[in-house]
Amino acid sequence: MPGPLLSVTQVAPYATGPAGVHGVLEQAAVGVAQVAEVAGLSTIQVPDVRDIPAGVLESARALALFTIGETPWSDDQRATIVERLRAGELAVVAIHSATDACYSWPAYRDVVGARFNGHPWTQAMEIEVVDGAHPATSHLGPTWAWTDEVYQFREIRPDAHVLLRVPPEQLDLDRPGVQQPPEGFPLSWCFTEGAGRVFSTSLGHFPSAWESPTYLQHLVGGLQWVLAAE
Repeated sequence: MPGPLLSVTQVAPYATGPAGVHGVLEQAAVGVAQVAEVAGLSTIQVPDVRDIPAGVLESARALALFTIGETPWSDDQRATIVERLRAGELAVVAIHSATDACYSWPAYRDVVGARFNGHPWTQAMEIEVVDGAHPATSHLGPTWAWTDEVYQFREIRPDAHVLLRVPPEQLDLDRPGVQQPPEGFPLSWCFTEGAGRVFSTSLGHFPSAWESPTYLQHLVGGLQWVLAAE
């Protein structure tokens, strides 16, 4: 039997102050547990990484992150995540705001693929499916009608394989704080880190996402892809 999926849903303060509360976290925890079950994994869910049971991080097959702020990982926990990911022992799924976390941990960008750089838009959109053959997108057509926050990113990994993005013509690029990076406005990507795999999606802000079989299948496919690493 493979190890469990460790699901972390934690809001922690930023270095500069409180991060607020994300109202969908309980729904996300239930949704991630369903996704794990479809992929053949049990789930251990924790709202605070300081309460992870002894040995779980060392034995988990996958780590799902729905985190915000300075997640209080210990130095040993950070080292375990990076070492096991690079060894192909730990798969990572980064959900919604996971890129908006752990700014004091330099290697975290290698774990999730990019750093959050604001979300100037919340809107309906026709998402472009860049890779329709990937397990996370193969159930979609060439476009996906969806309503969500649209994130900007900085320091996105050059080897990130973009799966979904928003065409810039659908966005108001004159809003304050908008920056148009060369890679455009990706919403989901995947990559390898050493022998391990990472899947990231910035979608999932609203409760309706966690009630949507289409969105949950997006996560199922992403999890199945990261678990397929040899």
